[in-house]
Amino acid sequence: MGFLDKAKDAASDSLEKGKELSGKASEKMRAFDSDAIIADTVLKAVEKQEKVNSVLKEKGSNYRVDGIDLSMGIPPTVTFTVRRR
Repeated sequence: MGFLDKAKDAASDSLEKGKELSGKASEKMRAFDSDAIIADTVLKAVEKQEKVNSVLKEKGSNYRVDGIDLSMGIPPTVTFTVRRR
């Protein structure tokens, strides 16, 4: 097997792996498209915000979690905005 044959085989293997990963990513995106999953994520994020704000208040901090930003990508992310009161 020559160099070009090995390169073709490696490229073919890489292409197959890419197709497989692309399919898995598409499946994950469809799973995150569910309204119920999005609603659960919102509720959990708000609950976390309230708990953190309670702890900050107990500690006498002037800071509070002021906003929540949700991104339903792969992986999904929750970003909290902190403001001084």
